[in-house]
Amino acid sequence: MSMRNEIDSGREPTLLVPALAPLRTAFLQLYWPLIRASVAGIVLVHGILKVTGPGVTGVASFMARIGAEPAYVVATIVILLETVGAICILLGLFTRFFAAALAVEMAFITFAVQFKNGFMFSAPGGGWEFPLLLGLIFFAIAMRGGGPLSLDRRIGREL
Repeated sequence: MSMRNEIDSGREPTLLVPALAPLRTAFLQLYWPLIRASVAGIVLVHGILKVTGPGVTGVASFMARIGAEPAYVVATIVILLETVGAICILLGLFTRFFAAALAVEMAFITFAVQFKNGFMFSAPGGGWEFPLLLGLIFFAIAMRGGGPLSLDRRIGREL
């Protein structure tokens, strides 16, 4: 069977060790909420630090320095995405919308802010590999949605 037919069929490949089937079945429901919670939790911490630290005015000052104008509007959007958006992704509520918005934010951070610093996160000013990774994961979440254990699924509607 070709790779394309395997994808189209929706069938899972046969396990090499069939005894692992119960473990695999148990994790099929949990892996997507774990991915959502991991990336949303990381971004939520950044959002909370912005709110409790410099606040919108301080973040806007940084945005103006890097040329993100109108700085106050951009700062407000970033803080909302990194707090409300992250909480919504944790819960699986409006998942596609907030994941797509955070993927765009991470693309901006990757290419407009961090790219000049080089690849490694340990580079002075921080590298671009971490926001790129987060952005790609948010993109995947935006494509797949909240998954089986999400409020979107519970409600029966998605954006």
